[in-house]
Amino acid sequence: MRQRPRIYYSDSQKALMWERWRAGWTLHEIGKLFDRGHSSIHRIIAETGGIRPADRSRSRRVLTSAEREEISLGLTLGESMRSIADRLGRAPSTISREIDRNGGQDGYRATLADQAAWERALRPKLCKLAKNRALAGVVADMLRMLWSPEQIAGWLKHTYPNDQSLHVSHETIYRSLFIQARGALKKELLEHLRRTRGMRRSRSYTQKTAIHGQIVGAVSISERPASVEDRAVPGHWEGDLVFGSGNSQIATLVERQTRYVMLVKLNSKDSQTVVNALIKNARKLPQELYKSLTWDRGTEMHGHKRFTMATDIQVYFCDPQSPWQRGSNENTNGLLRQYLPKGIDISGYSQLQLNSIARQLNERPRKSLGFQTPAERFSECVAMTG
Repeated sequence: MRQRPRIYYSDSQKALMWERWRAGWTLHEIGKLFDRGHSSIHRIIAETGGIRPADRSRSRRVLTSAEREEISLGLTLGESMRSIADRLGRAPSTISREIDRNGGQDGYRATLADQAAWERALRPKLCKLAKNRALAGVVADMLRMLWSPEQIAGWLKHTYPNDQSLHVSHETIYRSLFIQARGALKKELLEHLRRTRGMRRSRSYTQKTAIHGQIVGAVSISERPASVEDRAVPGHWEGDLVFGSGNSQIATLVERQTRYVMLVKLNSKDSQTVVNALIKNARKLPQELYKSLTWDRGTEMHGHKRFTMATDIQVYFCDPQSPWQRGSNENTNGLLRQYLPKGIDISGYSQLQLNSIARQLNERPRKSLGFQTPAERFSECVAMTG
């Protein structure tokens, strides 16, 4: 069977490829640009874990191709290494090493030496996690706890401000996971990331399908007080439903200032069931810590007036197709999928189990909180109300 010829791409083609990948194009769409299949695009993109490699350039300190030509000419004319070095303004040891590693005085060729130097520069350099195995172990343990690379990096810097050996950027962690040639973190740790794909993808924004049914008496988010919008005071929550298979669902609630999470078990998504569950949950908190609730326009909140009558908590509704107006809740729902992946039946989870998951989320440091945890911030608010 004849082996298919390997497909090669020019530097300009690769640059276009990475440009489209960053813009969110699929492998199939990029392949059509070059009239080639997606597998040949995948080979290029996956080689560096979906992370565009830095454009290569020569260091100003290394010998140039012109200088190598001068060295070759000098050897042909029988000049000494010191005289060649003086003419080029280089140290004699630099010239000596250059000649010795590239064939010696009799076999030195400028073109071959220049190409060899370019190829040697491709050798991967050890990253911080590969050199510091103790730090790599700490990072791996936190990944298993479902902390994000950004949370890990921020927590380390916050906890050990004066110990640079325990500082690592979130980008280094991502690169160590996606680019296995770096030899720092095991590939199986990828499964602990919020999104478990094996390559870095462009950030994309998704919106829920609009529900066109009118909610009678809905108060628009535009009427929400400014103190809620700027997170100046605690007690203002965002809510939503998270769905599983078999028509299963739970309610998620996030406090805007502290990012504290509560999960509420639901036996059904009809309005009466949802509102009853939310009323029962609201009574667990003092009034000072539950003043308003912002929801999307799902039919499960048709009974919002009954909720307000029972709890004295005002409900505000987002504009259609605008989940970003409940940004804290949307972000938390994404984190929650690490514990309750899409496609599983979540009806079997008890309220105690949901409380345990919420506790894990609340004990994860958040960048928005200066890498404190929601639990720490919410406890401070509880103490103030007491």
